[in-house]
Amino acid sequence: MTDTTVPDAGPTGRPLGRRVLPYAMLSPAVLVTLAIVFFPMVQTAWMSLHDYVLFRPNHFEFIGLDNFRKALADEVFWISLQHTAIWIGITIPAQVLLGLATALLLNQDFPWRPLARALIIIPWALPSVVIALMWVWIYDSNYGLMNDFLLRLGLIEQAVPWLARPDTALGAIILTLTWQGFPFFAVMILAGLQSIPRSYYEAAAIDGASTWRQFWHITLPGISGVLVTAILLRMIWVANSFDVIFVMTGGGPGYSTYTLPLYAFVKSRTNLDFGYGSALAVLFTLLLMVVVLVYLRRTGKAVSR
Repeated sequence: MTDTTVPDAGPTGRPLGRRVLPYAMLSPAVLVTLAIVFFPMVQTAWMSLHDYVLFRPNHFEFIGLDNFRKALADEVFWISLQHTAIWIGITIPAQVLLGLATALLLNQDFPWRPLARALIIIPWALPSVVIALMWVWIYDSNYGLMNDFLLRLGLIEQAVPWLARPDTALGAIILTLTWQGFPFFAVMILAGLQSIPRSYYEAAAIDGASTWRQFWHITLPGISGVLVTAILLRMIWVANSFDVIFVMTGGGPGYSTYTLPLYAFVKSRTNLDFGYGSALAVLFTLLLMVVVLVYLRRTGKAVSR
C-alpha cells in the first residue's frame, strides 16, 4: 500500500511551500514600503516632538507638543492653511469640469481623434518644473503671452505682473496647475465612458430621453466610480504638491502663495528647523486624513444609493 499523503502539508492540506510562497513574493514590496514610507513617517512624527535645528546638530531636546502649540499660534500657519484650502477647493473642481468636458468631446467620432487623444496627455506628461518655467514666461509682464493676449482683446489697459502681485499670484498658479492636471481626469473619465454599453443610450433615445437626461441618468452613474477614485487621488496629489509654487514664486510675494507643504519645506530645508517643519508636516497629514475620510464616507454613501 502506497503512502498518498503530501509531505509538509498544513491544516489546509496544501504543501508548506505553496502556503509560504505568496508571503515570500510580497515581502520585498512590503520591506521597501516600510523602508521608504513608514519609517520616514515614524521618524517625522518623532522629530516633531523635539527641538531640532540643523545648525545645532548636538542639540536634540524633547519638548513634547510645544512645536504643535507653536504652529497653532503661528499666523503664517493659518495663512498657509487658508491658501491650501483655496488651492484644493478651486483646482480640483476646475480640473474635474475641464477633464469631463474634454473626455466627452474625445468620446465622439471625429477625424484625427487618436491624435487628439495623444496630444491631450502632454500637459500631464511634462515635468512640473518645465510647466512652471513655461508659465512663468507666459505670465511675464514684459514679453508674456498672457498680457499680450489680454491687451489685444482690450481686457486690460497695461501689462499686469501676475506673479508679483499678492492679489493675482495664487490665482495664476491655480490656473497653471489646472492646465497641468485636467488631462488626468480626461483620460480617467474617457476610460469610464468607454465602459458604458452603447445599448443604454440607444434604449434611452428610443424612450425619448433628451441628451441631458441621458447624461444625468446614464453617463454620470456610469463614471461615478471612476470619478470618486480620480478625485481622491488628485486631491492627495494637489494637496501635497508644492513644486510648481516653489519654482514660480517661492511662496511670494510675501506669504501670498504659501501652502502648508511649502511652509513645512521652507522651515525644514531653508530655515533648517526640522523639528518645527516636521510638526507642520504631521499637522497637515492629520488634516488631510480627516478630509479624505469625510470624502470617502460621503462619496461611499452617494455611490451605494
